[in-house]
Amino acid sequence: MTRCLLVDSHCHLDFPDFDADRDALIERAHAAGVGLMVSICTQVVNRDRVLAIAERYPSVYASIGTHPLNAAEEDEVPAAELVRLSQHPRVVAIGEAGLDYHYDRAPHDRQERVFRQHIAAARETGLPLVIHARDADADVERILRDETGKGAFPFVLHCFTAGPELAAAGIELGGMVSFSGIVAFKNSAELRAIAASVPLDRILVETDAPYLAPPPYRGKRNEPAFVRNTAEALADALGIEFERFARQTTDNFFRLFSKVPDPRGDAAE
Repeated sequence: MTRCLLVDSHCHLDFPDFDADRDALIERAHAAGVGLMVSICTQVVNRDRVLAIAERYPSVYASIGTHPLNAAEEDEVPAAELVRLSQHPRVVAIGEAGLDYHYDRAPHDRQERVFRQHIAAARETGLPLVIHARDADADVERILRDETGKGAFPFVLHCFTAGPELAAAGIELGGMVSFSGIVAFKNSAELRAIAASVPLDRILVETDAPYLAPPPYRGKRNEPAFVRNTAEALADALGIEFERFARQTTDNFFRLFSKVPDPRGDAAE
């Protein structure tokens, strides 16, 4: 395994976009200093495909969960089943789950039910919940506050594009905030300002590959190697030396994704 300078905390390596060159893609990530990747599950029914990739590549881990846009098809998967499936040694997170009101693909009540089931699983296992939040800031915050009142659980607001209020609420409730290539887009000044408001010990970076490639790859297929471009752009925007920013976000990753062994050894801080 390569030296772990950076971690792509959220990608979808099981997607067919990568079927033709998955081996080469992993090698390109390693060459870019991306030592670990978490391939995120979007449907429990597809877990075997996700897990097969995590089992094949030592630098890839996986999650287990149901994306909110798939909630209508998987709203009967109980928290106990998520807990059971999370016992697989390569599963290091729950989700992604949450709320997505941008597309009309799943009733809001079903999304909320699935979201709460995933929260219960995260609370029981101690594994971080990967939260998808799109055009649903108020309801995501409402649910997070309600559920945190029942007992704390680790979480990350992934591919953050919401408003400053949700970022602040996530931090207040003990979560982390992860930024994708969107933060490097020219028209993302407001998002960079939100990133600047997040404490450095609460920031993660990700690709959400195959989506949302950062400049200079915007419009092309994204891949884990490009998380370096996002980290460089964000470090520059925050006025932080890149090596320091990379080390901090990787430290943050291992603190949140505590089931993942830290390969850095004595280099870890």
